[in-house]
Amino acid sequence: MLTSRPFAKLARSSAGRTACLSSHRSFSSIEVERIEVEHGRGQWKTYGDVSNYTPGKYQVKTFNKISPLGLARFPTEKYEIRTDKQEARNAHAIMLRSHKLQEDEVPHTVRAIARCGAGTNNIPVARMTELGIPVFNTPGANANAVKELVLCGMLLGSRRVVDGINHMEELGKAGTAKERVEKDKAMFGGREIAGKTLAVIGLGHIGAATARDAFALGMKVKGYDPGLSVKSALQLPKDLELSSSIVAAVKDADYISINIPYIKGEGGTHGIIGADVISHFKSDAVLLNFARGELVDSAAMKDFLDSSAAGRYVSDFPDDLLWDHANAVILPHLGASTEEAEDSAAAMAADTIRAFLQTGTIKNSVNFPDTELGQLTTGTTVRFTIVNKNIPGMLSKITEKFAAEGLNILQQVNHSRGDIAYNVVDIDTSTQDDVRSFKSIQEKITMLEGVLSSRVIFGKLPPGTGYAKNLDGEYFV
Repeated sequence: MLTSRPFAKLARSSAGRTACLSSHRSFSSIEVERIEVEHGRGQWKTYGDVSNYTPGKYQVKTFNKISPLGLARFPTEKYEIRTDKQEARNAHAIMLRSHKLQEDEVPHTVRAIARCGAGTNNIPVARMTELGIPVFNTPGANANAVKELVLCGMLLGSRRVVDGINHMEELGKAGTAKERVEKDKAMFGGREIAGKTLAVIGLGHIGAATARDAFALGMKVKGYDPGLSVKSALQLPKDLELSSSIVAAVKDADYISINIPYIKGEGGTHGIIGADVISHFKSDAVLLNFARGELVDSAAMKDFLDSSAAGRYVSDFPDDLLWDHANAVILPHLGASTEEAEDSAAAMAADTIRAFLQTGTIKNSVNFPDTELGQLTTGTTVRFTIVNKNIPGMLSKITEKFAAEGLNILQQVNHSRGDIAYNVVDIDTSTQDDVRSFKSIQEKITMLEGVLSSRVIFGKLPPGTGYAKNLDGEYFV
C-alpha cells in the first residue's frame, strides 16, 4: 500500500519561499512496499499551480491536433492528456506535429518529446540533447501516404492535369466547354510512365516503397543512398540498380524522387540538388520533391525550367521563386495529410513514449541511442536509468556508487550516441529485509559530474515519480 511521509508538507521554492502542499502527497518521500524514493525537492515552483498536477498519473502535453486514435493508446488510469490550450507545466512528455517548440515550453519535468512524423526540424534537438531529453520521431508511419503522393506527382509531371483542370474551369465560366474541349485537349498532351526510368535518392521507408510500386507500374528504377542499411536493402526490388552517386543516379533518369532528410550546416543536405546535379538532368526530367523544400536550390531549378520546355518540378513545399512557374506544380505540404497517416504516426509516438516512461526503452530517437533491456524480471527488481555526457570513466563511476551502497546489479546496458550516453541498470532488492530507500543513491548518482538525469522505475511506484536532474549543480527531484 502506498504511504507518504511529507516533509512538513512544505517545499522550498527556488526563490527561497515556501508553499503549502498539504493536498499533494506526491511532493514527498514515497514508499511502496520495500521501495522508497524522494519526490518534490528542487525548483518545483517553475511548474506553476500545483493544483494542475494529478498525482499518480503521467502528464502528456500535446501541441497541434493529435489523432484521437493515437491518444487512445495512453491508458486513462495512468496518463492524463493536456492540449496546447491547457496548462501543463508538470508535463512528463510532449507530443507534437508541426508546432515549433521553444525551450521555455519544456519544463524541467519533461522526460521525452515525440513528434508525430519523421522530420524534427521544429524541435531544438541539439539543446534537448544537452538537457538529457530524448527526442523521438515516427519513421515509416506516413510512408504509404507520402509514397502515394509521389506517384501522383509523377502523373502530374507527365500529364498537364492541373493546367487542364484550370482550363476547363475557365471554359465552364465562359459556357464554351463542350464546344472547345476536343479542340483544346491537344494543349495538354503528355507521356506515360511505363517503361521510363525513375531515380530514387534516399532508400528509407518512403524511397523503398516508391521504388517497389514504380516497378509494379512497369518502370525501371535506379537508387542512391550512401547510408543504406541492411534492413532497408532487404525491402528493395531485387532488380533495382544501385548508383554510386547522386549524379550517376539522375543521369538519364526520366523522373527523380528525393527522399532524404534535411540537415543544416557544413556537410548537410541544404541545396543538395543544385546546379552541379541539375546540369546532369535530361532536358525533360521531372524532379519530385516530397522530402523538404530546402533540399532543392530554387534558383538553379528555375534556370533548368526556363531553359527546358519539357522539364518539370513537382514539390510539396512552398517556394517563393517557383510558385507560379508554368512548369512547376507546388502543393501545400499534403504528404502525410491523410487520416491513416496521422493515426499511425500518433499511435507510434504514443507507444514510443509509453515504452520509454514505463520501461526506459529507447527506440526511434533522433538524438539518443536505441536501447532496450529485458523486462523487470521479478517483483523485487528496481530499474535505474541514467543519462550522462559521453565522456570516459562515467560507467565505472556509476557502478561504483551502486557497489558502495551494497546493491547488486542483475543486468545492465550502456549505449552512446554522439555526446550522450544512456544506461539502464536493474538492481536486486530481494536480499533487503526492510524498506530500501533509493533517495540517497539516486542523489549521489545524479550529482556525479557529467550526469544529466536519472530515473527509478519500479512497477508499483506512482507514475511520474522517481525522476531526478542535475541542473548545473542543483539537485532537482
